Amino acid sequence: MPRPKTSKAIWFVVFPGFELLDLGGPLCAFTLARDFHQAGYGIRVISSTGGLVRGSSGIAIDTTAASPRGHVDTLMVVGAPTPDASDAQADTVDLVRAISPRARRTASVCTGAFLLAAAGLLDGRRATTHWRCAPELQRRYPAIEVESDRIFVREDDIWTSAGITAGIDLALAMIEEDCGTETSKAIARDLVVYHRRSGGQSQFSTMLDLEPTPGRIRDALAHARLHLKDQLSVERLAEVANISPRQFARQFTAETGETPARAIERLRCEAVLPRIEETGEPLEQIARQVGLDMERMRRACLRIYGLSPQALRRRSRGLHG
Repeated sequence: MPRPKTSKAIWFVVFPGFELLDLGGPLCAFTLARDFHQAGYGIRVISSTGGLVRGSSGIAIDTTAASPRGHVDTLMVVGAPTPDASDAQADTVDLVRAISPRARRTASVCTGAFLLAAAGLLDGRRATTHWRCAPELQRRYPAIEVESDRIFVREDDIWTSAGITAGIDLALAMIEEDCGTETSKAIARDLVVYHRRSGGQSQFSTMLDLEPTPGRIRDALAHARLHLKDQLSVERLAEVANISPRQFARQFTAETGETPARAIERLRCEAVLPRIEETGEPLEQIARQVGLDMERMRRACLRIYGLSPQALRRRSRGLHG
């Protein structure tokens, strides 16, 4: 049975120097939900002054001044290319501080987290932002538990997300909560993006993080990612790379900084995490699909995420329950 359609006010907060894509991605997702999927979202872009507000790209957006009263369901604060662009936004911080208590949920995209932090909304909470700015967020606001390697973090009624495209992931997660999975999937198809990357998923893909140069090592890694269920020994990967196992192991470590075994472990964990967090699929079955048994998957998750598969699933259900 489909969920009832929503009637929710979504307010986006911008300020001089904001990042256009931080606004455009989530705004497009909510607008598609409203215009093509019958979600009753009322969408406004607001600022402390109202009127035209120019972003970092030079494009100005017409905004309205926030009403001191009135219903707001979701308050979403966009970011800027650097945290410094938000430092002089005392009026915007005051605006966020005033509106957030009457919103059902408050969120930030990228460096918008600095505005939430300045408003005192992140103290004692877990939060994320763009990986490049995470150390600075932690330095300025030590009361926050900054999770620098997360796409988005939800803690109670506060949501924070990483850079730019992660705002779309956050918006899709909110739409899924409001309107159901089928609607969020349909919007993801409209946007031509993945349905939704798990909030706990890394901001980086293992393939990008390892950064092998184009050639045999990268080809072997690409083969491994497509055949995680198979035996992926050094000998098998060396065969794919068409070099000797000894030369492969030496060249792999030189190019990626990791041993082949640890790299394959990371690829497997990257593949299983969304299924652990977002499905009720038996963990043993998930492990088998990527060539692991339960004990090996448990050890790998503990090493990479600091939590067992069972704990990762419990945490995800707690955050989304």
